[in-house]
Amino acid sequence: ELSLSAGSLQLERRRDVEQKRGDFASCGNRKLYFDTHALVCLLEENGFTTQQAEITVSALVKITDANMDIVYKDMVTKMQQEITVQQLMSQIANVKKDMIILEKSEFSALRAENEKINLELHRLKQQIMDEVVKVRTDTKLEFNLEKSRVKELYSLNERKLLEMRTEMVALHAQQDRAVTQTDRKIDTEVAGLKTMLESHKLDNIKYLAG
Repeated sequence: ELSLSAGSLQLERRRDVEQKRGDFASCGNRKLYFDTHALVCLLEENGFTTQQAEITVSALVKITDANMDIVYKDMVTKMQQEITVQQLMSQIANVKKDMIILEKSEFSALRAENEKINLELHRLKQQIMDEVVKVRTDTKLEFNLEKSRVKELYSLNERKLLEMRTEMVALHAQQDRAVTQTDRKIDTEVAGLKTMLESHKLDNIKYLAG
């Protein structure tokens, strides 16, 4: 409706201006009057013949009339201008009314739609924030569980390592005891052999002496 009003405004304005220009061009006020006889005499005084002067003045009159026609075609009177301004103001007032009506209808619908979109965006934002909080909570919980599991594994490995160290110490102690006992047994056997050799040696001496 606003576009149609603007188009009608331009069309009516163009018609009024063309009609006013035609009325103004048809009036007698556009004629330019000057003393052609005096101009002919002036030309004759400057060396023109009477025929040349009259032809020259006639050509000037025709050229002047043509120029005046062109000029007055693009001009309007003050009264016509005021009438056009009044018509334009009336059309502008109608356009303003149309804009007010459009604002009350279309703009209200746009505002309602914009508010609806804002509410939807707020809801989506809140939903995303809830999801982010949930993901953070789940991640933190999983991290704590994994951390506890790692600590338990570390403690278990420490206990196993301690048990292995204890077993190794016990094995070393057992090996040391076994080595000590073996050394003592060897020393005992060596001492017995020495005693036996001394006894056999003494027996041999007795036998040889006998």
